[in-house]
Amino acid sequence: MKFRSQFFGGLFLFLFHYGNAQEVDYSFQNPYLSEDVRAEVLVKQLTTEEKIGQLLADAPAIERLNIPAYNWWNEALHGIARNGKATIFPQGIAMAATFDPELIHQVASAISDEARAKFTISQEMGNYSKYAGLTFWTPNVNIFRDPRWGRGQETYGEDPYLTSRIGVAFVNGLQGNDPKRLKTAACAKHFAVHSGPESMRHVFDARASQKDLHETYLPAFERLVKEAKVEGVMAAYNAIDGIPAAANKAYLQGFLKDQWQFNGYITSDCGAISGITHKLKYVPTPAEAAAVALKAGTNLNCGATYKHLSKALEKGLIDEQLIDQRLIQLMKTRIRLGLMDENHNHPYDLIGPEHIHSEAHVALAREVAQKSIVLLKNKNQVLPLPKDIRVPYVTGPFANSADMLMGNYYGISPNLVTILEGIADKVSLGTSLNYRSGALPFQKNINPKNWAPNVAGESDVTICVVGITADMEGEEVDAIASDYIGDRKDLKLPQNQIDYVKQIAEKKKGPLVLLIASGSPVSLEGIEAHCDAILQIWYPGEQGGNAVADVLFGDVAPSGKLPITFPKNIEQLPPYEDYSMAGRTYKFMKEEPAYPFGFGLSYTSFQYEEIKISRDKLKSKQSVSLEVKVKNTGTMAAEDVAQLYLVPQEREENTAMYVLKNFQRIHLKAGEATTVKFEMPAEDFRMINEEGESVWQKGKYKLMVANALPSELSQKLGAATPVEAIITLH
Repeated sequence: MKFRSQFFGGLFLFLFHYGNAQEVDYSFQNPYLSEDVRAEVLVKQLTTEEKIGQLLADAPAIERLNIPAYNWWNEALHGIARNGKATIFPQGIAMAATFDPELIHQVASAISDEARAKFTISQEMGNYSKYAGLTFWTPNVNIFRDPRWGRGQETYGEDPYLTSRIGVAFVNGLQGNDPKRLKTAACAKHFAVHSGPESMRHVFDARASQKDLHETYLPAFERLVKEAKVEGVMAAYNAIDGIPAAANKAYLQGFLKDQWQFNGYITSDCGAISGITHKLKYVPTPAEAAAVALKAGTNLNCGATYKHLSKALEKGLIDEQLIDQRLIQLMKTRIRLGLMDENHNHPYDLIGPEHIHSEAHVALAREVAQKSIVLLKNKNQVLPLPKDIRVPYVTGPFANSADMLMGNYYGISPNLVTILEGIADKVSLGTSLNYRSGALPFQKNINPKNWAPNVAGESDVTICVVGITADMEGEEVDAIASDYIGDRKDLKLPQNQIDYVKQIAEKKKGPLVLLIASGSPVSLEGIEAHCDAILQIWYPGEQGGNAVADVLFGDVAPSGKLPITFPKNIEQLPPYEDYSMAGRTYKFMKEEPAYPFGFGLSYTSFQYEEIKISRDKLKSKQSVSLEVKVKNTGTMAAEDVAQLYLVPQEREENTAMYVLKNFQRIHLKAGEATTVKFEMPAEDFRMINEEGESVWQKGKYKLMVANALPSELSQKLGAATPVEAIITLH
């Protein structure tokens, strides 16, 4: 088709519309004009009814302007979701456990490659449905403040710095590196104080102190806006300080636009604008709900309440100029994606179908799963196992489960590799591998004549795969096995699984290796002592079985680190509904947990030594350079994560005990040493006070570097001894 608008203006076509001849300016299709001009040219030509329709997530076609329908709702949490064939990468919490932003950037880049290729094919076949677009409502950068939250599996853990680093990498990978065009559009959700309970998310009023808000809940969103230039932000369902998130001007206008200079679109969560009236009772009518959301800054309505904007106009609650303003921003996003270019000459349109579930992407999914696996226990160095082991026994309710691999918000892969399949493909052809599930996932076995525990008494090693799945933890509408509408009522395994592990322990001949599949911490009280080795495998994606086998049999040394504290039980936690950070996460939890943040063992050992800092006295605008020597003192090449913590020595009651400031993944051969370098800008030494202000607090601080939280528990469990230096802030 000939391009209908040239560099210096549009060629006007005359169409017959509503019985009147009208000029149509197609210069909004001209990629050589600025996005602002193009968006304004387009919006000015729309009727009020058409404008309102384009503010809905399911935006209808405008045939007279040759604009096809577009559905904004798409998901890419750990791979393209709900849209056919795609590579399934490990769940979000597993990606955080890699502590490897560069690797996660590769993941997101692979996802956006697949997205572009699939979008081209979908457009050619006229598929404009939900989940077929390029606007991904990903990533979830809410803080995993309480391990009972079913959607915590989607997040990058409990620490705002780690969440920011992984989140920025993911957004950059999705959106590409073209300064003017988007590969796909990422969206930071759920803004801003939102992390359960799921059963109350539509009616809950989240209240956080200014300190917690600026120290914990906002930093990741701020970094994604300022550093990654994230294209979208999703407002949460709940209210914040009495005002619905999608109508909260203090957050949408104040933080996002005024303070952080956000230049993207804001969407509601699905049905959230309707909830302003029907759930939160903030205003009495849908027209008023639509008006307050639009005025606060919400551009897009996932739902249908914005259809009532016509009534809001009639009542004078809003004016058409505001509709234009909100719609222009949406059109700028579609223009950046190339959706309005007539010639479809967007550079990312050239990405072909060979990228969809390619061998390279499958290999990447396997690598991420390998690096996410956390070794929690390895008594007497039971692991790694020899591949020529004679009689291994694989058992447990998820040993041969494909569902366990996927977590929630998953795609469809033709190549799901279960734990059993991965092990079967790894061991010697002469190995007598045996398998029985032994226990049902979430309910008691009906048949009392269960022979499965007895097989452990005939085996050289028993590998038992337990845990939960997205059926038990997840979003309120999806976790069909949850007693708590998607959340967890405690941190224990289902009782029948606990009983089965104990039965195996009574019968076993060889060591018991426990594999835990979950998207959140699992309490091991009552069974940890029975296990010789324990691996946390999360929801490891389509290559989970191969990755687990790679680690079990020593082709890869485990190097994952916990992105969230594992409490011993829920008695160690504050009330779930309380959004105060007191007593939560590694920063403020005073009781000793089961496993600390940042913890994860290896098949080798690492020694941290010879810390050097560029200065030990610091003024408010000075930076610090820091060096630490790290040596692999074991016999196997492996990777480790050097973690730098700021530890206040003169802390008040509400001051964090530790603050993660940086980390670096390193690879060392057996016997090899390296020097890890960190640069700490002056801002790294500022703390958040009770008023939410970032301030310079004088006093002494420790700079501590280790491969886990530098606590006594970490060392007791086998982490490296931290090195430390004292620095004084003047």
